[in-house]
Amino acid sequence: MKNIFKNFSYFLKETKTILKLNFLSNIFSILSMGFIFLMLSMVISGVWISSQMIELMEEEAEISVYFDESFGDAKINSILSEIEAISGVKEAAIIDKEKAYSRMVKIMGKDADILNFFSHNPFSAFIEVKIDLEKIDLIVDQIEKINDIEHIRDNQSVLNRLRSISSIIRVLGLLIISAVGVSTLVITSHIIRQGIYNNKEQINTLKLLGAPESFIVLPFFIEGLILALVAGIFAVTIGILSLKYVYVQTTGPLPFIPLPPLDSLIKGNIIMTLSISIILGIIGSAFGLASANKS
Repeated sequence: MKNIFKNFSYFLKETKTILKLNFLSNIFSILSMGFIFLMLSMVISGVWISSQMIELMEEEAEISVYFDESFGDAKINSILSEIEAISGVKEAAIIDKEKAYSRMVKIMGKDADILNFFSHNPFSAFIEVKIDLEKIDLIVDQIEKINDIEHIRDNQSVLNRLRSISSIIRVLGLLIISAVGVSTLVITSHIIRQGIYNNKEQINTLKLLGAPESFIVLPFFIEGLILALVAGIFAVTIGILSLKYVYVQTTGPLPFIPLPPLDSLIKGNIIMTLSISIILGIIGSAFGLASANKS
């Protein structure tokens, strides 16, 4: 181990020489692995975003309770009190027609001009109820028993669909991670074997001079690790630019979508993608060296 650190500059110099000898091949290998890692990066982002969206929606779970608009304040407040008394209800508030209208204007953004075509306010007053999502069925059942309730709107179906999509993304993610792993191992191990084959005369000379196995193979090992790491950096760079573009296109026109913070998403993406690329680079190099020794 001491000799390895002592001669590390030599190993880096040899690695640089090996990379130059197969420069064009290495560039294509980096691009190939880079796009493979980019797929992995996008899947990681998709899983993260869907999980965060579900978590945020569950934390802010609410239902909307609609009543006859002819009711006076006393009647509406009576309904509100009955709802607040139900177990699992965190908070309830009356949203009048004007507030409902202003909310929709905020959500629609630039497209809110379409509301000007209505001769009157098209929205109805309702009671906004924040709830414990685990008790949603019980809460809805209790509210339905209250007299004079016209209908109840909840986001349970949306959450169920999001959960289904999230599960599909996770399964897809596992398949892509497996494909990324196999592809990276094949590409990296092939590069190592090819490098050893191209330098077999120099390797035989070093063996005759009594050089230890670790001294001979370490430059090739470093080569595989560098290629995988550069491919990971390439994937992360493209992935970050793509995420920023998606966020700009989404948060502007659709501000009501509960996306996770972009900074934390990028940070997690960088850590995961680079970690996986380094691990696969190490394993791929080890496989390549092992198969080259056998042959």
